[in-house]
Order: sequence, then C-alpha cells, then structure tokens
Amino acid sequence: MKKTDWNIESRRRFLKQAGALAVASLPGSNRIAMAASGETTAIAVVKNLAPLTQNAFYPLPLGSVRPSGWLKRQLQIQASGLGGHLDETWADVGSNSGWLGGTGESWERGPYFLDGLIPLAYLLDDGRLKAKAQKYIDWTLTHQAASGMIGPPGNDDWWPRMVMLKALAQYEEATNDPRVIPVLSRYFAYQLTTLPDRPLREWGKFRWQDNALIAMWLYNRTADAKLLELVRLLHAQGYDWQAEFENFRYTQPVTAAMIKLNEGQGLADLALSTHGVNNGQALKAAPVWSMISGSKTDRQGFHQMLAALDKYHGLPSGMFSCDEHLAGRNPSQGSELCTVVETMFSLEQSLAILGDATIGDRLEKIAFNALPGTFTDDMWAHQYDQEPNQVEVSLHRKPWMTNGPESNLFGLEPNFGCCTANFHQGWPKFVASLWMYSNDDGLVAALYSPCEVRTRVRNTAVRVQEETEYPFRGTVRITIEPENALSFPLRLRIPAWAGEPAILVNGQPAAGARDPGFAKIDRTWKAGDVVELRFPMLPRVSRGYNDSLSIDRGPLVFSFPIGQSWVKLRDRGMTADWQVFPSSQWNYALGPAAQSLEKIHVEESPVGESPFALAETPVKLQVEARKLPSWLAVDGVADPVPQSPVSSSEPTEKITLVPYAAAKLRITAFPELNS
Repeated sequence: MKKTDWNIESRRRFLKQAGALAVASLPGSNRIAMAASGETTAIAVVKNLAPLTQNAFYPLPLGSVRPSGWLKRQLQIQASGLGGHLDETWADVGSNSGWLGGTGESWERGPYFLDGLIPLAYLLDDGRLKAKAQKYIDWTLTHQAASGMIGPPGNDDWWPRMVMLKALAQYEEATNDPRVIPVLSRYFAYQLTTLPDRPLREWGKFRWQDNALIAMWLYNRTADAKLLELVRLLHAQGYDWQAEFENFRYTQPVTAAMIKLNEGQGLADLALSTHGVNNGQALKAAPVWSMISGSKTDRQGFHQMLAALDKYHGLPSGMFSCDEHLAGRNPSQGSELCTVVETMFSLEQSLAILGDATIGDRLEKIAFNALPGTFTDDMWAHQYDQEPNQVEVSLHRKPWMTNGPESNLFGLEPNFGCCTANFHQGWPKFVASLWMYSNDDGLVAALYSPCEVRTRVRNTAVRVQEETEYPFRGTVRITIEPENALSFPLRLRIPAWAGEPAILVNGQPAAGARDPGFAKIDRTWKAGDVVELRFPMLPRVSRGYNDSLSIDRGPLVFSFPIGQSWVKLRDRGMTADWQVFPSSQWNYALGPAAQSLEKIHVEESPVGESPFALAETPVKLQVEARKLPSWLAVDGVADPVPQSPVSSSEPTEKITLVPYAAAKLRITAFPELNS
C-alpha cells in the first residue's frame, strides 16, 4: 500500500512515522503497526489488553474505511453545508471559542463540533477541514495545565472534556501525532487524583461511559493499570443505568411537571435519567463496563435497555421519542437530533463489543432514516426534533413534552444549539464503522454502503472495495485484494429482514458457516476474489402505536410525502430558519396489512447525486389507501394516529410512498382500515 493512495501531505507522513516509532517504545504497547513496501504507515488495529475481556470485533482506525459512491457524496454535501462552514457563521465555534483560547463559549460546543469535524475532514481527505480542526487540536494539546487539566480554564466541568477525549482519540488514530497520548495520560492521571474530591455531577455523572471508553482506549496503547482504576472510579460515581432498566419506571410520556422543570429541577437525577440524549449515550454503558466486569449480565444490559425504550417510547424511524425527555410512542412526538447521533455512536461501539448483528440492523435503520430525515437536502439547516408523523413545521408549542415552539423548525440552532454543534458526527462515524476487525483476525462487513477499506489482516496488507447502492438496492459486490494470498475469515452481516440471501464467491454459491446473524466465509483469499450478496428487498408491514401500520423495505422506512410550502422565518448568517406548511391532504388510512402487502408496487429509478432528496428518490412504493376525514391536526400537529381498525367511506386511491428522509412533511404511521 502506497501512501500516495491516501494523498497524505508530507507533514502528516512525518507525524505518522514519528508517532509509530514513539508509541512502539511504550511498555506493554498493544499496537500492531502497518508496514507495506517497506514503509511505516497508519496503525491497523488495537485489541483489548488483559484483564479487559476481548471484544467480538474491533473498530478499524479512522481513515481505514473511506466512503465512495452515494455515501461519499453525502459526506461532501455535509462538508459543503453547515458542517463544513459552521465556524464561519456561528460564533459559538468561531475564532473566539474558549477551546481556541478566546472568551466565548467554553463548554460543550467546541468539542462537539470537533468530534464530527475530525472524521469528516480525514475521511474526505479535505485540507480545508483539516486546517479548521487543527486549530482546536493544537490549542488543546499546547495549553494543558501543569496539573494535567485540559480545556478552557474558566470551566472545570468534566462533561465537555469527555467529548474532547473522543475527538483527540480519533485525531491520534488518523495522524499518529505523538503529542496526543502523553497529553491524555497526564489528563487521566489528574482525573484519577481529583475525582474523589470533585466527583462526577450532572451531565458527566450520566455520561461516564464516554469517559471510560477513551480511558480503556488509552490503556490498550500504554498498559497503564491506573487507567483501569480510573474506569472503576467512573463507574462507581456514574449513574447506574442498568439498575434503572432492571426496573424501568418511565413507561409514560415524561412531562415538565413530572420532572419539576419549572421549579429549576432540570439537572436533578429524575430529569437527567429521562433525558433523551442521556439515554442514547447510555445504550453503550453496559457493553463498555462489560469489558471490565466480563459479566454476561452486563453484556445483556444493552438489549434490556433497548427493549424497554422500544416498548414504551419506540417510533417507526428506529428511534425512541425524546422531545426532550422520553415522550411515549405517539408518532407525532419528536426525537432530538443529538439523540439520533449519540444513539448511533452507542450502537457502533456496542456492535463492536458484543458482535450482535441485530445492533447493525438498528444502526442502519436510524442512519438511513432518522439521520437524513432531520436535515434539509443541502444540510444547511436541521431540526432539533423530528416527527414520524410531521404534518407542519412551524412555531407551535404542541406536542413537545419539555421543549419550546422552535423545536421542529429547519434552521441554524432551533430550540437549543447543542444539535448544531453535535450533528456532524453522524455520517462520518457511520462510515468509519462499516467494516471491523474480528477477534479471530478476520474482517467483518458490519454495515453496508459503498466504500473502500485499506487495512492489515494477519500482518498482510488488504484492500477491500465495496460497490453497492444499498440501502436503495439489495446487491452488494465486495472485491478482496490481499497483497499476497491470505487465509482469514470474512463475516458478512445478514439483516434479520433479509431471510435467506444469495451469497456468491467468484460466481459460485459460498460454502461457509453461519454465525448468529453473520455468514462466515473462511478461505484463502486471492487478489480479485469477488463476494456478491443479494438481499431480497420485499416490502414489510410493522405495527406500532394504536396498532398503526408502517411500511419498510430493506432498512428504509417509507412515508407519505405531504405537499410542502417553505416560508423563510429569518436569515441566520450563511443559512436561514424555515417553517414548512402543508399544501396537500395527508390523513390517509391503509388497507388491511396482508392486503396492503399484496398490492404494494415497487418503482425503482437511478440513484442520483442526492439520494435522500424527494426529487431524486431512487425507490417509491405505490399503495392503496382511503382518506380518513376524522383524523385531524390541531395547532400544526397531527392528532395521535387513531386506534386501528378504522372505517372510511371515501374512495380508494393509489398513493405514493417515498423513503422517510425524502419527505420533510410526512405520515409514516397509518391507521389500518377494517376492509
């Protein structure tokens, strides 16, 4: 593998070489350096050091997986939109940021921005974005206090530093900058000595697992046992999420009165334990702790938590409701964008630790629906809250449990600016998680999208090219290019919805075992070997709130697109805030589930430059429906979907459904007709 393939500038090349040499000298180092054609290049993989339990899979270092096809275009849209220009138009991450030494915002927004900007910059190999990120990195690395503390001196909250830790770890993987590991080591030593007298509180108490994750990341690179002592302390001081979900009490929508929000109790344990973003981040708490405990109960804690969130707050988009606290199953309730991207990150980490294919299914559903569904097509504006049944985007107080009237506007910072800074991590981290390294030294196709992988397997350079229009099509073509003939296992995730897909190797049916949720092909791979997967993408009907019907095809959820009238509310620097009003009727009911499936017509068209845009959607479904005049909207919000079955004397119509993200006004959960 030649460095020119990655187009890495000379300074980065120097840092990679210097970093690899410096780290290789650390006692107990667990790094496996990549070497090809006599050159030292990026690190291939880092496994868990004892006494940590082994993961099923391990993430490949940032930059090992690069997007291609429609997915690369999606990242380019983000870079050309708000994600690549936020610091130019929003003072909170501008030149006066406290994370650049200024007197401006000094809490979470700078680290949030960096946590997505770094992977976006390095996955696109974009020099402009790298330069933006480098300013934050350099200031943080060169302004560490003598005590070991990092970040703006006027703010000593543990929480925003947890985000910066994630950003620094990604940056180190992408560059091998030799400054990072010593800075992290000093910071964690400071934290270990300081936490007993200044323990976790508020947000940090509920998000301790993010801190622990990077402490273990560093342990695997330095073998410093004090880091595991720190993880145990974080766990002891942090909120006990497993205890909450062993006896889950929040089975109804959480109101402002319930958490005494108007009495200033927004940071009390009751409010923070029912806060959507905290729950999204907490999904990885049990898997992360299981690396220390080795407990089967801890490993199962993930599924216990997700099952409860689905049962009482699950929505058709794959998300749970949180606007901004847990809000029940009514599809007119919202999900916060921060919760979407943090849930995705938790699923990515949990998939690696547990190796459970169903986690990949859920991650794809959120990534291909809820994530793009909360942005304008050009990603210059976003919502704070999105709704599966979203019939109007306007200034109204309903239906939010604890949020304000701007919650579902498309804009710069509707309701609150956390999502403006934090949304950037969604797409880039999804790309980085497409492929993983298995504990038995093989490769794992964990998620499906067009990409290229360059890594090392059993000390041999391997290139993988994945060509696909998934999730819009069901065919995936994977070309394996090892430097030399090489024997290793290849695992291919089989989505639960796919039934029995066809798997071919060089045109012949694959011979191999089936792990739970994965096809495993263990053979000697030669350059040019081709694996082809063909997933049957048949429409499916699922039931939700009040026995409503939603229609999926593959990982995509389908919605009825309501006519849209966009009205600019105000200009916001380089972007604007928008309201969207309906220009067509939306209150339809679908025929009985079995009958609907029989009559669904699938229409495919080419995958365009912006596949989640309504004008370019690559797949549509035609279904039969009838209007339901009694189903109304009040104050811009669809009434709860009526209890099915329902009756309608209106004539039968054929309506067109499109992918969830393409319909900015939409109905996703429909009443079911009785005949």
